[in-house]
Amino acid sequence: MELTNKVVLVTGSSRGIGWSVAEAFAKKGANIALNSRSQMAPEKIQAIEALGVKCISVTGDIASYEDATAMIKETEEQLGSVDVLVNNAGITNDKLLLRMKPEEFAACIDVNLKGTYNMTQQVLKKMMKKREGVIINMASVVGLIGNVGQSNYAASKAGVIGFTKSVAREVAPRGITCNAIAPGFIVTDMSNELSDAVKEQTITQIPLQRFGDSQDVADAAVFLAESPYITGQVLNIDGGMVM
Repeated sequence: MELTNKVVLVTGSSRGIGWSVAEAFAKKGANIALNSRSQMAPEKIQAIEALGVKCISVTGDIASYEDATAMIKETEEQLGSVDVLVNNAGITNDKLLLRMKPEEFAACIDVNLKGTYNMTQQVLKKMMKKREGVIINMASVVGLIGNVGQSNYAASKAGVIGFTKSVAREVAPRGITCNAIAPGFIVTDMSNELSDAVKEQTITQIPLQRFGDSQDVADAAVFLAESPYITGQVLNIDGGMVM
């Protein structure tokens, strides 16, 4: 897809990977709808607009179907129908399974998996009519190989992968692509909170011997959006961790 003047909605885009993805699409000339659960800082909108494109903020929780409906409607009213949806918003709630409360398991499923459904189902209505569109879902290497203390997160991200492949098959006849990105250990505010010991142990699992950068993920998202003959795939951005 040629991205100039297209409308790109990125969930969970106030910082980290989501912000880098939004910025990367803006540099390609796309108009951007940023999303977070709280009010977006005006400086964020101004930073995207400084790249010569339109930018709005849509506030809401993707785990709520009603919020998802409202955010998509607001985007359509202000920018036009969504051409590219990047389902980036997600949470972790780490704990060993034996100590995990039902609500702690459900929270990850509600945001990471159900939220992806909420947003995807609704943007597809217009995409199907236009016979064009791109869906990019943020999965994780944890959804492929699991991780101690992350059974809820792993289950949600494995679900996103299955969801991606099924949706890709459903919408391909209409010229719509649907792919997933599975980041490994990426330098973000979340990873910066890890202890030095954990970081050192983690790096030993990565053949390239370093953490990735959010820009690595953003570049992958743009690549998938611009690639009309790639669909139903999971692209690992992990330094070779899952090879």
